[in-house]
Amino acid sequence: MRGKPELGKEVVGYFSAKGDLATRRGGDAPRCLGALADLPRYMDQHRGEFDQLWVSMTPGDAADMKAMLKQIERFPVPVRLIPDTTGWGTLNPGVHQVGNVPMIGVRQGLADHNFRLAKRIEDILVAGLAVIMLAPVFAVLAIGVKLSSPGPVLFRQRRHGLGGKEFSMLKFRSMRVHAEGSSDKITQATRNDPRVTRFGAFLRRSSLDELPQFFNVLGGSMSVVGPRPHAVQHNNHYERLIDRYMHRHYVKPGITGWAQVHGLRGETPELRSMKKRVQYDIDYIRRWSPTLDVRIIVMTAFKVLGQKSAY
Repeated sequence: MRGKPELGKEVVGYFSAKGDLATRRGGDAPRCLGALADLPRYMDQHRGEFDQLWVSMTPGDAADMKAMLKQIERFPVPVRLIPDTTGWGTLNPGVHQVGNVPMIGVRQGLADHNFRLAKRIEDILVAGLAVIMLAPVFAVLAIGVKLSSPGPVLFRQRRHGLGGKEFSMLKFRSMRVHAEGSSDKITQATRNDPRVTRFGAFLRRSSLDELPQFFNVLGGSMSVVGPRPHAVQHNNHYERLIDRYMHRHYVKPGITGWAQVHGLRGETPELRSMKKRVQYDIDYIRRWSPTLDVRIIVMTAFKVLGQKSAY
């Protein structure tokens, strides 16, 4: 609280059942006002001097909490409960109410409805503008794909999206037909991959093969910015090896993402490379804001397009 004055909260002090925290933390904690048993007397003596009472207790302290709340019920001060979520693996925790039942959201994507609405508006505006402005580029690339090898212009890949639901992600085809078929085997494109056509290599190197995903964004299965969707086979493999791997799917996958602008794209031959990607993806979900999305879009233009780590 002391480090975030924008919150508009000042901690007067605390009452503890476990001793003086300031002594154990080198004096950086707020002033200890006494033991829990002293709280009713303090509130009686300092009426009107504080606006809220925050109660931080573990589930095992439920009985003590009930007794304490009973003792202070004569004081009309708002009481806020701070649950101990240590070790819960939380992601954007929040409070919800269904009828008269309060609930704590332990893991969720963009918890605020206004955040989700803002991101959807952002997606429609950016993707719609991109499709209109890049229409000539789409036409030229489609012709290039057709001339490079027999087969369709677009390639559909199965991916996991929001909530782990499968969807078809669109790409300009960069490989020869039958080389990109579905398989249970995890086979990433590598440098000098014989399956990739010459024009396809250009598309992948410049990331232009991703452009059709703006239609995925308009359709609602993807966002402009978000964790990049991995192959279904990758998810089935890595969800057992990497903690919180599937937390990436608390938001829609993106055309570009926080991991990609930090150079984490292309082949991931080592487990630690994928772990690092996941760390950036979860960090993005925690930190999301329209400003961060704009920053990633700008960084993408300068750092991702043409990056040599894509094959």
